[in-house]
Amino acid sequence: MIRLILGGTYMIVFFLISVFYWAVIGIVGHFNKEKADYMSLHTIQRVLKALIFICGIKVTVVGEENVPKDRAVLYVGNHKSDFDTIITYARCPRLTGYVAKNSLEKAPFLRVWMRKVHCLFLNREDTRQGLKTILAAIDNIKAGISMTIFPEGGRNKTDAPTIPFHEGSFKPATKTGCPIIPMAISNSENIFETHRPFIRSTHVVLQYGKPIIPDELEGDDRKFIGAYTQKIIENMLVDNQKYL
Repeated sequence: MIRLILGGTYMIVFFLISVFYWAVIGIVGHFNKEKADYMSLHTIQRVLKALIFICGIKVTVVGEENVPKDRAVLYVGNHKSDFDTIITYARCPRLTGYVAKNSLEKAPFLRVWMRKVHCLFLNREDTRQGLKTILAAIDNIKAGISMTIFPEGGRNKTDAPTIPFHEGSFKPATKTGCPIIPMAISNSENIFETHRPFIRSTHVVLQYGKPIIPDELEGDDRKFIGAYTQKIIENMLVDNQKYL
């Protein structure tokens, strides 16, 4: 319980002083928008790294050399825990937005920070709005901003390593030709979800796979790129076990 209290208190304090950060970032952004964007990115990453430490989470990272640092990519990962976003976002080497559930848009301080780092909110119940979100993700990638999406359509609450990936989640990559970076996240559900309301010290493995270039795929692999990527991530999850 102590980790939950410490982590919650830390985030409340950060949100309360966010107005100061927003003022500084706003002034910088008036003269240099890209610099302001990176200020937001680095601020959030420092906060998330501190939160990871407070929660006692040890992260073993494998294959980080597979992540391009000179171009926008589409990160795609399995999703077992709300901490998946915290762990992965803390390591993004360049501007990166996440496609998040639209319920997060109701959180006052959080939604402002998410918008500042180019996150998008997806309404899974509204097909038209969902299409607009995907189109916005495509525009972000064209503008040089990486995007991250968890294509299972929500947190996987089953015992299976993954649940079917939605093919539509891959349109930001297939429409722009950007690399897809598969992410395999193991053991993150044991931070919080398997024993709510407690946060427990946990060893998590995050593995980045080799870039998948949509235009280089053929046949069914290209037609069903979601299923193709899901199989790669499942194999990576098996490989992750040797690090736990």
